Amino acid sequence: MDGAKPDGAKPRRLRSHYDDLIWITMYTVAALYHFTPFADPAELKGPLAAVCAAGDVMGTLLLAPEGINGTIAGPRAGIDRVLAHIRALPGCADFEWKESVASVAPFNRMKVRIKREIVTMGQPDVDPTANVGNYVAPEDWNELITSPDVAVIDTRNDYEVAIGTFDGAIDPETKSFGEFPAWWEANKDRFHNKRIAMFCTGGIRCEKSTNYLLGQGVEDVYHLKGGILKYLEEVPQDESTWDGSCFVFDARVSVGHGLEEGPHELCFACRRPLMPDDKNLSTYEHGVSCHQCAGETSDADKERFRERQKQIALAKERGEIHVGPAAG
Repeated sequence: MDGAKPDGAKPRRLRSHYDDLIWITMYTVAALYHFTPFADPAELKGPLAAVCAAGDVMGTLLLAPEGINGTIAGPRAGIDRVLAHIRALPGCADFEWKESVASVAPFNRMKVRIKREIVTMGQPDVDPTANVGNYVAPEDWNELITSPDVAVIDTRNDYEVAIGTFDGAIDPETKSFGEFPAWWEANKDRFHNKRIAMFCTGGIRCEKSTNYLLGQGVEDVYHLKGGILKYLEEVPQDESTWDGSCFVFDARVSVGHGLEEGPHELCFACRRPLMPDDKNLSTYEHGVSCHQCAGETSDADKERFRERQKQIALAKERGEIHVGPAAG
């Protein structure tokens, strides 16, 4: 894209072999969730999808009887229209969201889905609308987690923790959030007479996990308000106790302090983050395998993934967008 400057564009140097500065459009990214009772989530799906389409907004939004969750990206005006629509939903007038920017489109389509839960824990008695742990603002988080009587628990999945976490945080090594209750049951005796501080990417998993611990009789439970993303946005790097990058569920893959895009890429076979040098390993084949998943899939799986990559390449040649799980 060359010539005149597009509206809302700014000069950025892209990661490529070209050394020229070109104009690119910056995408507004909004990560959001809100727990509130929806009597009929299916009734909300069509109008929400329509306002996203009208504003050229893409991403994923989940609707469930317990509320809404998702990440969307698009032009500033389109994002504002979607946020205004969500604020008008039952119980959502005061919902909060976190914004950042991306230099390439983080998503290639829009999905509005109906789910049983907006984040799956599988505990029917957990209800974040009833009570949750004590919110801790980003500026107060360091003081809390460095206290000797506080145990800090990362509630995210193992592949997220692997690329970054807070100094001294405990990694439950869970592959999905639904494994957290079993992990807690097996490890709870380790935390006798400890205050518990928990964190996750944006805060949604901590809403459920702190409610769960309160239901298990834990009295002093805390969680980082706004999650890691808010902390990285507000706390200066020279004052930070965060080490590494924060995994995000879009094309940026990871972000760092100031929500700057991180160095990671994605393995489109297993959806785990990679450093650029990981692509030089013999186990890496684009869209087929990486060092983390090469031993987890069969030869038949890998052949299927190769066919998928072939279809992606053909779609590119036709000037079309392939909407499968991988990207070229």
